[in-house]
Amino acid sequence: MAELSEFDSSLHRTALAQLDLAAARLQLEPNVHQVLRLPRRALVVSIPVRMDDGNTKVFLGYRVHHSTVLGPTKGGLRYDLGVNLGETTALAMLMTWKCALMGLPYGGAKGGVRCNPRELSKQELEHLTRRYTTEIILLIGPDLDIPAPDLGTDEQVMAWMMDTYSMTQGKSVPGVVTGKPLIVGGSAGRREATGRGLVYALYQAARRLGQDLRGRKVVVQGFGNVGSVAARLLWRDDTVIAGISDVKGGIWNPHGIDIRQLEAHIAEAGGVGGFPGADPVSNAELLERPCDILIPAAVGGQIREDNADRIKATIVAEGANGPTTPEADVILRDRGVTVIPDIVANAGGVVVSYFEWVQGLQYYFWRESEIVSRLQEVMTRAFNRVWALGAKEGTDLRTAALMEGIRRVAEGYRVRGLYP
Repeated sequence: MAELSEFDSSLHRTALAQLDLAAARLQLEPNVHQVLRLPRRALVVSIPVRMDDGNTKVFLGYRVHHSTVLGPTKGGLRYDLGVNLGETTALAMLMTWKCALMGLPYGGAKGGVRCNPRELSKQELEHLTRRYTTEIILLIGPDLDIPAPDLGTDEQVMAWMMDTYSMTQGKSVPGVVTGKPLIVGGSAGRREATGRGLVYALYQAARRLGQDLRGRKVVVQGFGNVGSVAARLLWRDDTVIAGISDVKGGIWNPHGIDIRQLEAHIAEAGGVGGFPGADPVSNAELLERPCDILIPAAVGGQIREDNADRIKATIVAEGANGPTTPEADVILRDRGVTVIPDIVANAGGVVVSYFEWVQGLQYYFWRESEIVSRLQEVMTRAFNRVWALGAKEGTDLRTAALMEGIRRVAEGYRVRGLYP
């Protein structure tokens, strides 16, 4: 099938390759396959922002809806210099499979602004967010498209988005975004949801492989919202956190890193670098250190053809979106490494986002214990479906997860038909 140059990016090529592989295994009807390769709609906007120095700077922003066949779209908003149309489109596609796999009534979406949020003041970030929201407002809404935090954004950004949208409606609309602060309709447990869901998936994989995670050596690349929560939960359950990194670099101690002490160090120093009793390593070096479990929870494209044969972990749990390239997937599979793919491992965030959306629509909020229990149930059920399909089809977990998610979306297209 011909590629469209406007969507071309490394991550989009990866997403298409994954779709095509799963479609072939499913013997997907060619017309449905063609529809799934393209987004339903994509919006590119310019975002003029008056900076603190009085000058106006124009940023590029995107919002992509991949599929709406199963319901309104759902997907994060990222602020990063690497944001482009191809990456945003690919991430929207992955969200479609992820939501379908988890049994959520959503299609996939993604948004982004090409910027470095660390170089912007809080006031500039607010102006950027409110103008971006205004520019994409025709695409978002509680029954249309519901953004959430992602790389470079947080609950404050979501509060600004919600407020901007609400001002245009003349009333408070908490269901327009998820990942908000609790005080304006956020959900208990949302901030920890992705990392917690990853740990649930990891425990299911270990159980299926006949392993006990206690005492296992773990490396976490990326100590943001996902990696930090996963590391803390695993550390509390007596795994050995041997290596951790952030955007500036990493630290390594094969005897284990005390996460409580590390968090105190980060609060004072602003990063993991310089943590006492640990050796400095680069992000690339950290991936290749000897460990039992590797959690790439930073950015995409970290495990590639040129380093996959040096990965020493027996389990890779993908906290980031697209951290493993298709070429690396083949190498890891041939070496017997179990990869828990991103659309399973990091789905906890969208699951609890769904819980938040439902609570916001009902104006009735649940206890955190209820949310954690329901998250564990959804993650466990989805993982077990994927594992069973992989065993039945004789394939790896990524292919099985994609097959299950794509099959559900394709069935939606079959039932609904094509309009007109």
